[in-house]
Amino acid sequence: MKEIEIAVIGLGYVGLPLARLFSTKVRTVGFDMNKDRVESLMSGHDATLEVEDSLLQEAIQKNGFKCTTDLEDIRDCNFYVVAVPTPVDENNRPDLKPLWGASETVGKVISKGDIVVYESTVYPGVTEEECLPMVERVSGLKFNVDFYAGYSPERINPGDKQHTVEKIKKVTSGSTPEIADIVDGVYNSVLINGTHKAPSIKVAEASKIIENSQRDVNIAFMNELAKIFNAMGIDTHDVIEAAASKWNFIKLSPGLVGGHCISVDPYYLIQKAQVYGVLPRVMSNARRLNDGMGEYVAQQVIKLMNKKGVLVKDAHILLLGITFKENCPDIRNTKVVDIYHTLKEYTANMTVCDPWADADAVKHEYGIDIVKEVINDEKYDAVVLCVAHHIFLNMDIRSMLRDETSVVYDVKGTLDRTVIDGRL
Repeated sequence: MKEIEIAVIGLGYVGLPLARLFSTKVRTVGFDMNKDRVESLMSGHDATLEVEDSLLQEAIQKNGFKCTTDLEDIRDCNFYVVAVPTPVDENNRPDLKPLWGASETVGKVISKGDIVVYESTVYPGVTEEECLPMVERVSGLKFNVDFYAGYSPERINPGDKQHTVEKIKKVTSGSTPEIADIVDGVYNSVLINGTHKAPSIKVAEASKIIENSQRDVNIAFMNELAKIFNAMGIDTHDVIEAAASKWNFIKLSPGLVGGHCISVDPYYLIQKAQVYGVLPRVMSNARRLNDGMGEYVAQQVIKLMNKKGVLVKDAHILLLGITFKENCPDIRNTKVVDIYHTLKEYTANMTVCDPWADADAVKHEYGIDIVKEVINDEKYDAVVLCVAHHIFLNMDIRSMLRDETSVVYDVKGTLDRTVIDGRL
């Protein structure tokens, strides 16, 4: 194969860091349909904060990295990486439209001998059964004769500055043994901790989807324990600390399961399993339990308010945080909105504060108005720490309360116990 030239299709939380990294070794072009996103990136700023502005600017100025909406800019590339979202619809069924669209894009520009590698999380079989036939139809080329494919699942953790893309060990695969070697070599050239070459594309697809499914099930177990111990008047975190003194105990905490991966990916495997006549009861029950935790938290807050004599219908409640995780602007599939909507059924006096989230994006996605900082002289009947942003942990939360009957609830289990009235 001639010298590798890479096009990364989709410049979100996954695609941009990867494209930036590839640009340190080979000519790389980033393609995205969002014109505003491309213009912002070419100005040297990443709104997701996954790539530091200094690194992005270095990639553009020193490495020749380019972001574009023009198909002609990626036509001369020969190694295409697809990194688009794989969401679910309102019924939690896999929505493959972004993948189909990206595959159509690849089909318009791919040439003989080129390779397309998919990174999007999917159930086993999607790459070969859904994506590549689309590339064939649009391009007129034949898979594994005229062009080739690979799959290397994304493993980026949004907001994580320790496990950055170059430090993550990647699973790779290819449609032939020779192509698998090439794909593995391309990724190995930029990764510090190397790769794991899977024996097939389907194995690589399956490996990714069980990573998130396993974590979802484990967190669901902790959430179930939290419900049990809260009913018994036992602090769940105390129990976990005691149990974790054994060497082989897996220490996890209860919490809200949101974001684009853990709260979505299991549905892909659940859906596919049922096609084969298998009902994945553990995964399905875990999903239902985790999806209900926002409402559960809200009910716990209401219970505490009632116990302290606070009239909920007239109460002013402050939610601290709306992103799906701490110190990150990502609001995708955040479960804080479930807390908000449940409490909103009881009182209209709701304030949501999050200095990390984009207010316009939150309004557009969820119809919720947020503020960037807490009003100093405002007093609240209840304060709920939903997201453990560093800035919130240093606040004097008790000073925000109306009086001694007001409630502080800690979803994340990070506040001093003397400050709170309850926690998950």
